[in-house]
Amino acid sequence: MTFASSSALTGVLASIPSPPSPFLEIGPLQIRYYMLCIVAGIIVAVLLTNRRLTRRGAEPWVVIDIALFAVPLAIIGARIYHVLSHPGFYFGEDKSIWAVFFIWEGGIAIYGALIGGAVGALIGCRWTGIRFWSFADALAPGLIIAQAIGRFGNYFNQELFGLPTTAWWGLEIDPDNSAIPVGLPEGTLFQPTFLYEVIWNLLGAAVILWAGKRFALQWGRLFGLYLVWYSAGRILWESIRIDPSEIILGLRTNVWTAILGVLLGLAILLVQKRRHPGYEPSPYRPGREWAGESAVQSQNTDDFVDVSEPPVAEVSTERTATSSAADK
Repeated sequence: MTFASSSALTGVLASIPSPPSPFLEIGPLQIRYYMLCIVAGIIVAVLLTNRRLTRRGAEPWVVIDIALFAVPLAIIGARIYHVLSHPGFYFGEDKSIWAVFFIWEGGIAIYGALIGGAVGALIGCRWTGIRFWSFADALAPGLIIAQAIGRFGNYFNQELFGLPTTAWWGLEIDPDNSAIPVGLPEGTLFQPTFLYEVIWNLLGAAVILWAGKRFALQWGRLFGLYLVWYSAGRILWESIRIDPSEIILGLRTNVWTAILGVLLGLAILLVQKRRHPGYEPSPYRPGREWAGESAVQSQNTDDFVDVSEPPVAEVSTERTATSSAADK
């Protein structure tokens, strides 16, 4: 790969400074900002998903029961995917196999998280009685917001940045960073791919929320829209990143995965629309409905269309008797 020289930085109006430290220091304790960003993203996703599921008629905080399975398996899946797609980082004569477990140093992959999280969500949904696709649709906007928050962890770790640039929004990287390609002059700025994805994801969250309300997307179609949006942006950001990656047929591994993500999202949108032309009667599977006193039925929200049967008017005995007398 050939990099354009950016030694002449005259004319640069500003730049994004490198973070002072990857750690938050509290006395003798050091906490990585990377992990704080991941945890913050999970909390936001859980809160927003709970709100959306509750509005559909689910038991409040049933999302916690599902998250007990989904979150750990998502983290495990994310790490496994990263390790397998970057074997040179962990396997070799000069590598320590124990580094596979040092997740706090960075190195998780969202597509691995989606696979592991989906397995965990399936287990959690079976346990709670929630429809899997109802949960996936409720999760979609919170998930992409969580991904936006998580990308700030890459900023604090000074990793996954893009090609050199002379743009005023270029990202400063410490000169001793091992990810900087050899031969670049000191002071080179780089494409802030973390920021591009943050903006793209937050815009995607707005689009997902709007589309969900405008078109009442259910049966997993809102999650399909999430996959298409997120993966389309990921194709672009991966194409300008310069961190090491396995190359398959001229493309980075994650570019191929993002392409599959777009295709899978489109398939969900098309197949689910054909299989389920109507609306979900409940976020619960038949026979597993929650009967709480304050339960809110899905048709009573602003997000979904009322598809319930109209109530049958009850005729009182007194009115019936009066009508019978009048007929006589």
